[in-house]
Amino acid sequence: MAQAKITENTLKLASYDAYFEMVQNRKKLPQNLQETLTDAFANIPVSSFPQVPGGKVIEIDAETSIGDAVKILSESNILSAPVKNPAAQNSTDWRERYLGILDYSAIVLWVLEGAEIAAAALSASSAAAAGVGAGAVGALGALALGATGPAAVAGLTAAAVGAAVAGGVAADRGAGKDAPTAADKLGEDFYKVILQEEPFKSTKVRSIIKSYRWAPFVPVATDSSMLSVLLLLSKYRLRNVPVIERGSPFLKNFITQSAVIRGLVGCKGRDWFDCISAHPISELGLPYMSADEVISVRNDELILEAFKKMRDSNIGGLPVVEGPKRKIVGNVSIRDIRFLLLKPELFSNFRQLTVTGFMNTVASATHDATKAATPITCKLGSTLCSVIDTLASKLVHRIYVTAEDDEEVVGVITLRDVISCFIYEPPNFFDNYFGFSAQEMLGK
Repeated sequence: MAQAKITENTLKLASYDAYFEMVQNRKKLPQNLQETLTDAFANIPVSSFPQVPGGKVIEIDAETSIGDAVKILSESNILSAPVKNPAAQNSTDWRERYLGILDYSAIVLWVLEGAEIAAAALSASSAAAAGVGAGAVGALGALALGATGPAAVAGLTAAAVGAAVAGGVAADRGAGKDAPTAADKLGEDFYKVILQEEPFKSTKVRSIIKSYRWAPFVPVATDSSMLSVLLLLSKYRLRNVPVIERGSPFLKNFITQSAVIRGLVGCKGRDWFDCISAHPISELGLPYMSADEVISVRNDELILEAFKKMRDSNIGGLPVVEGPKRKIVGNVSIRDIRFLLLKPELFSNFRQLTVTGFMNTVASATHDATKAATPITCKLGSTLCSVIDTLASKLVHRIYVTAEDDEEVVGVITLRDVISCFIYEPPNFFDNYFGFSAQEMLGK
């Protein structure tokens, strides 16, 4: 087991190296410029980075319910938050005080597995569920789904959905064993079950924080360099970096990819920024992901399938396309799962709820026409500066690159890609500045 974990960690670190090597090979910038800029970031302390809005990092207690956690994220207009351990409030060690980071990706994984468990329970039929004990229904669900991993850890078994089936929430014999079918059969009650029925209703953040985690909790000190932060947010695929003060267990800041992009906007007029950002993205090797690598969702697919693709591919958003030419007509982000959880009454007709239907419903309910309007795109001839402006002003995490003569998707540019344009990793930097603990966590 230990050897397998080491091998997995080695493969992950190798993938980070491969990505960054590809970026460096494709960038057409003078080596001396890159070295000068990287050295500059290496001499800027993390403490100089602007504080989060309000000056205090929003934290979520591990005993908070998933439903309440979603409300906190949504009302605070944030994508993630550190999770604190109530049993370690007096600890001076951040490793004990913080359990990890909760973000929408973890919640999506939890919801999708709940849907798949629902499908497993439904496959036993309402009659079977009514005549068999909850434990047996749970066993049937586990057999049908192979649910012995995160679901078991989080306390989510088919027994809960089996009880709902027996109670008449949903009941067609021989229902399919996939998540969309489960949601379809459960109809408007599916998301109500997720938030209002046990054990879903009582599922705490603590239960899912590790089982459904995409990214590790890797803090840096206030006296660390901004180069360390930028490398963590680009090469090492972190979406956020907690900041601590040496000798103190409390978080001083929480630096996200989006915050760095907003910081770059403020660098306009500086020679180093203008020199790089004036280049067309094609001259910087962007987009790094080719057209055939872009994962998309058709506008007539079920919205649950869109979230499933994000889960399976470990990505935060998808372009919505139509027709054989893959014309982009919209986009779906992983944070959109909040609409399904906070407003389940909007999605009663799940059988007909396509991706387009979902976008239109959200746009209507939130009075935000941009949800169903023209997607955020750029062309290969767009400058990096214009791309950065769009990412910052639109508050999005990716921009889709379309062909010059039509709206066919030919690539995608993420916040990670943009940050990677401005730095490179000096030799031995990882070993010398991150230390063994960070190396181990990054390999998880």
